[in-house]
Amino acid sequence: MKTGAGKNKTLRVKLPIGLLCFVCVFILYCFSSENRIRVFSGATMGTSYTVKIVYQSSGVQIPDSSAGNAIDSLLILINDMMSVHDPNSGISRFNDFNATDWFAVPAELVFVVEKSLQVSKESKGAFDITVSPLIDLWGFGKTGIHQSIPPAETIKKYSQLVGYQYLKARKQPPALRKHIPQLQCNLSAIAKGYGVDRIAAWLDNRGFTNYMVEIGGEISSRGTNLQGAPWRIGISEPDEMGQIHRVVELRDKAIATSGDYHNYFEKDGIRYSHTLDPRTGRPITHKLASVTVIDSSCMMADAYATAIDVLGPESGYEFARENSLPVYMLIRQEDGFKAEMTSLFSSTYLK
Repeated sequence: MKTGAGKNKTLRVKLPIGLLCFVCVFILYCFSSENRIRVFSGATMGTSYTVKIVYQSSGVQIPDSSAGNAIDSLLILINDMMSVHDPNSGISRFNDFNATDWFAVPAELVFVVEKSLQVSKESKGAFDITVSPLIDLWGFGKTGIHQSIPPAETIKKYSQLVGYQYLKARKQPPALRKHIPQLQCNLSAIAKGYGVDRIAAWLDNRGFTNYMVEIGGEISSRGTNLQGAPWRIGISEPDEMGQIHRVVELRDKAIATSGDYHNYFEKDGIRYSHTLDPRTGRPITHKLASVTVIDSSCMMADAYATAIDVLGPESGYEFARENSLPVYMLIRQEDGFKAEMTSLFSSTYLK
């Protein structure tokens, strides 16, 4: 599964969930004769966020600095629940709980874990938030890259501490439970998408109908942009240059892109990606360079993109087709990249 330290997303590189970095919220103004746009941006979860709100000159409350403060507060709340880099977060305290009793956590954390387990079951373990021990073993965790290949026996030993089937969640009262005390969870492959959904819901509840929310490349949009057209979202080339490969028009949907091309190390001429397959305990070796998923929920698009990234071009395509997901894949070739997509993506977003 994708580690937190380099999951590449639409337009931006996805970085690990870290301690929230407090910066000033920047408020930018752009005007046209009929519409206005206000932009809030800052730092969160080890990356950046941007919220663009288009509003009419009358009829809806103009978003001011209080909106930016509210967005920051939401992101702080999510970080306090889901950051593995914050030792006091809800998920970190659960990870440190070395027992198999039910452990009380916020209801929102239960919700995200339940969705994670859903995707784990659907993907037969390609998506697994309990992969943390393997992330650390391969050097893509908190301590950085080790630049060494773990022995096969060590990989086998650590793999015994991984498995979504050892994790349970309950709604009432909200709690999580391990079936092995050493189980560790890492939500980096789903938490940013959840954060996007939470901000979008906040904007919906306040009557804003035209906006775009982005956290570390995870994006959700509503209505239209400043020009009254659908929001135009770029899918980057899966290489170090990061040029735009394709632009899709997005309206009332979310989009997430997962790739393995920024965070890796090489040893003896072999490239080891940070994208780990929880089922083997090793980095992926297939040719799928990036996968873009569109869904009504950014959280689910985030998780599905990771699952398909692990599954690879053939199995990932079948998974997307069976689950009716609009998916766009870029596959490595000797002379560049080959694009493949599901019929739902081509019929809906390539017009």
